[in-house]
Amino acid sequence: MIKVVGIRFRTAGKIYFFDPLEYDIKRGDHIIVETARGVEYGTAVSDVRMVEDDKVVSPLKPVIRIATEKDDAQQAANTEKEKEAFKTCLTKIRAHGLDMKLIDAEYTFDNNKVLFYFTSDGRVDFRELVKDLASVFRTRIELRQIGVRDETKILGGIGICGRPLCCHTHLSDFNPVSIKMAKEQGLSLNPTKISGVCGRLMCCLNHENETYEELNKHLPNVGDTVTLPDGSKGEVHSVNVLRQKVKVLVDVGDDKEIQEYLADELKFKKSFKKDKNLSKEELEEIKELEKMEQGDRKDNAEEEKNNQRQRNNNNNNNNNNKGGKGHGQRNKDKKQREN
Repeated sequence: MIKVVGIRFRTAGKIYFFDPLEYDIKRGDHIIVETARGVEYGTAVSDVRMVEDDKVVSPLKPVIRIATEKDDAQQAANTEKEKEAFKTCLTKIRAHGLDMKLIDAEYTFDNNKVLFYFTSDGRVDFRELVKDLASVFRTRIELRQIGVRDETKILGGIGICGRPLCCHTHLSDFNPVSIKMAKEQGLSLNPTKISGVCGRLMCCLNHENETYEELNKHLPNVGDTVTLPDGSKGEVHSVNVLRQKVKVLVDVGDDKEIQEYLADELKFKKSFKKDKNLSKEELEEIKELEKMEQGDRKDNAEEEKNNQRQRNNNNNNNNNNKGGKGHGQRNKDKKQREN
């Protein structure tokens, strides 16, 4: 077991573990720590606690200090500077005529770097923009391309349920969401009803999916033949997953009648679930949902590639802005010396 404190740097952002040392840190305290990006200002999401060794990436970086009033004032000042940085970057993007949508601007606590988050349909050559921004802010510049899910997570909004978006309030990571989850929960496959503000399948489909999977194991499928308590047979008309009740179409004399039973009262052999004959409209809806699924996977892969490429470009551009010579310039100097 190891003593840690969980720190979060953004609303609903990932939680990172740090060594609390001897500080008596309480949930909600503002903390100053050192990260790969430099000195950062975060918020403790829990009291100091013990966790299993395998849940921690060693070595843990130590907490520098609990934030002072001066630190709080600096963070507030950084927040104001971010608003101005956003406006400046927006102006520069328009001046360079780049096809990109600026989402957010962020200063590191020590002002060592300014990060700009943006979305775009494809690759963007922003090398001149980085140079331009570096000359204005006189610090390191990083432009980071993000996907539509991350854009929505940063900006926030209201979901169709009337509540603030899950990704903006409590979801630290995006878990895979599939059409199968919607089918498992008996939801409409209409894309407009099960897609979120970001245009992708709603994250909340994942919240109760495990429960539905377990409950569905104890229910027959619609269309299956079941044996009733009196020994007669009937065809499943519909099921109520949460109440674990089944409506069965049974023969009563010369007529057919729908009767309701608890799942435990029926005998049946669970069959593989088969898709019913779908109409043309339903097939089109499924195709649209499959495109959304593929879009999610493509976004994640492209985002990772772009971020790696941008980290390399940003490092090169920042080195050049600090007076360092590029590869071409070094070769030119070498030829001059040889001559």
